[in-house]
Amino acid sequence: MELFTHPECRLHDTPPGHPERPDRLTAVLDRLQVEGLMDELSVVEPAVAGNDALARVHDPFYIEAVAATSPREGHVRVDADTVLSPGSERAARLAAGAVVQAVEHALDGTSKRAFCAVRPPGHHAESATAMGFCFFNSVAVGADRALDDLDRVAILDFDVHHGNGTVEMFADRPEALVCSSFQYPYYPGIRQQVDRPNIVNTPLPAGTGSAAYRMAVERDWLPALESHRPELILVSAGFDAHAEDPLAGLELQDDDYLWITRFIVDAAERFAAGRIVSTLEGGYNLDALARSAALHVRGLL
Repeated sequence: MELFTHPECRLHDTPPGHPERPDRLTAVLDRLQVEGLMDELSVVEPAVAGNDALARVHDPFYIEAVAATSPREGHVRVDADTVLSPGSERAARLAAGAVVQAVEHALDGTSKRAFCAVRPPGHHAESATAMGFCFFNSVAVGADRALDDLDRVAILDFDVHHGNGTVEMFADRPEALVCSSFQYPYYPGIRQQVDRPNIVNTPLPAGTGSAAYRMAVERDWLPALESHRPELILVSAGFDAHAEDPLAGLELQDDDYLWITRFIVDAAERFAAGRIVSTLEGGYNLDALARSAALHVRGLL
C-alpha cells in the first residue's frame, strides 16, 4: 500500500486560530510513525496536478483565477473560511496530483490501495468556486481520471460536512456513484437534497452516535454499491464526525473509522479488485484526527 504525501502540503498557511492548519498533517504522519504503520507503507511524493488535470472538473477560468489571486505574501480571503497564502495553490495542486497518481497506480497494478495524507482538503470545491477550506476537488479530479480507463467508479465521503463539490461535478454523470454521510442541517447547506440515482445522501442529525451511523450507512450505501458495482472506490476521508471534533455535532468514536474502512474494503474486494484510493478531507481535533486516520490506514492495510 502507498502513502502519498509531500512536505509542501504544510506550506498552505492559514491565519492563527484557523482549524485547517499545517499541524493536522504533522499529527497524522507522526501517529502513523508511532504506531509502526509507516514501515508497512511505500511513501510517494506526488507531482503537482497541471491545468489539464484540474480542468477535468474545474472551469479553466477558475483555475486561472486561483493562480492570479494567490498572494506573494500574507493571506487573501476567498470567503470567510477559505484563505490563500503563498504556498496554497501549489499545496492544492499537490493534493490533487496525489489522488491522480494514486489512481494511476491502482489502475496499472503498482499498488491497489493508497492513502493521500495531503492538504488542503477538496470536497467542497465546486467547478468554479472555492469554499469550505477547499480550492481544487482532488477526489473528483482523480475519479475523472479513473473514468478514462473504467466504466464505473464510486466516491464514498464520510466527512461530517456534505461533499457538495463532488455532487455538483458528478450529479449528471451516472458512471460515478457518490455517497455522502453528513450532519444535517449543517454546512454547506447546498446540494444536500440533490435527487439522482447515482447520488446517495445520508443526512444525520446532530448527536448521531455509532449505532445509528452504522445502520444508516449500511441501509443507504450497501444497496447502491451492489447496484453500481464500481471498478474503483475513491474515499473522501474526513474525520470531523468524531465526538471530540470542535466543528460539528456527530458523536462517532475511533472504532467507527475502522468499521467504515472495513465496510469500504469489503465493497472493494467484492466489486473493484480491492482497489481503493483515499484522501484526507476534514478532522480538526488533532488527537482524534491522528488516531482515527491511523485506524483508517490500518483498515486499508
